[in-house]
Amino acid sequence: MHPETLPRPAPITIDEYRDRRRALMDRLSVESAVLLPGAALVTRSRDSEFPFRQDSDVHYLTGFPEPEALLLLLPGREDGDSVLFCQDRDPTREAWAGIRLGAEGAVREHGIDQAFENAERDAKLAELLDGRTTLYLPLGDAEALALAEEVRAELAGGARRGVVAPSAFADVSELLHEQRLCKSEAELALMRHAGAISARAHVRAMRTARPGLMEWQLQAELEHEFRWQGGSGPAYASIVGGGINACVLHYIENHAPLEDGALVLIDAGAEFGLYAGDISRTFPVNGRFSEAQRALYEVVLAAQERAVAAVRPGATLAMIHEGVVRDLTGGLIELGLLEGDVQARIDDGSYKLFYLHSTSHWLGLDVHDVGAYRHEGHPRPLLPGMVLTVEPGLYVPADNDLPEAFRGIGIRIEDDVVVTPDGHEVLTAGVPKRVADIESLMNSK
Repeated sequence: MHPETLPRPAPITIDEYRDRRRALMDRLSVESAVLLPGAALVTRSRDSEFPFRQDSDVHYLTGFPEPEALLLLLPGREDGDSVLFCQDRDPTREAWAGIRLGAEGAVREHGIDQAFENAERDAKLAELLDGRTTLYLPLGDAEALALAEEVRAELAGGARRGVVAPSAFADVSELLHEQRLCKSEAELALMRHAGAISARAHVRAMRTARPGLMEWQLQAELEHEFRWQGGSGPAYASIVGGGINACVLHYIENHAPLEDGALVLIDAGAEFGLYAGDISRTFPVNGRFSEAQRALYEVVLAAQERAVAAVRPGATLAMIHEGVVRDLTGGLIELGLLEGDVQARIDDGSYKLFYLHSTSHWLGLDVHDVGAYRHEGHPRPLLPGMVLTVEPGLYVPADNDLPEAFRGIGIRIEDDVVVTPDGHEVLTAGVPKRVADIESLMNSK
């Protein structure tokens, strides 16, 4: 029987995209402009491409879904302050690859003030940017820089009187990424859906797991659910690491057998509406934790639950991470994996043998989403609408100096959490993480 299909949330409206562009331009002078290229198709092999995904910043400002787009924002322009260049309408190409929106479709369906097809770009671009003294663009994007330099050289060398070329380039990324950091209600609806799809996929993997399966077979179960529920697929390369493979943080080969008596760590999330889910769960392949596995797991779980509880306005990711480090270090000492005083082991960094990464990252259109982690030189306080992961873990090397029962065990537990005015909301609560709940689910199939 096929699983039920969850109701889909409403897409982000044209008005919200328009408001986002306006909010960005409100921070700029009328002598400035924004130049932002969209993503291009990427060749996979010979004449086939990877599935197209729009640049996150261009999507955030327009929702425009096609490759080879170029967005201009021109504050104060009488004929409209948003201009988009897009692929030309071409009946022959469209017969092979699908209908293109064209300039008229970009205006009609995405609320762009004015649009031109790319065939007109060379003739129009310098004209549109004449008089704009500061050009905001992603300075780390070689294509954007080359295009900006080309336009500036054309305007600076122009024969017409009164032509004004851009005299300065500025990075649009900081302004735009700060704007993206706090999510709107419409964005949160998409992220709740991505979280729900991701949770269902993890539940499906838990129910399917058994000794003798391959890691890639659990990956297939995950990604089937992502697509069945209308997601575009995984938001990042799915990690399915059984046994010692769980100790490799970004293990993506997923090619080993799942062994009886081992744990399997899954770090995987769906993408829906270009927004990412990101969940990690660790569970026994055979449905029952061993004594050592349970003991180590409970240390990670306690740290994770306390860290989630600490998410609220005014807290910082640094504070949350410090609490996790203290909890994990104390647990390692209790289990005999470290010795001595908790603070001493934190101060000398001994815990880092077992815990190599930070506890949290921003989540949104990118799985490691944009936005600075520090503000005015200090860890930034959390605000309502920010979305973060909470993902402590312990990874015990297969080292002869360590207690044998724990060698080669890797555990990570991760949820997606949105900061609310009164505290937090867990977007990925639909997949169990307590030992009894995991064992009950796995043994009721």
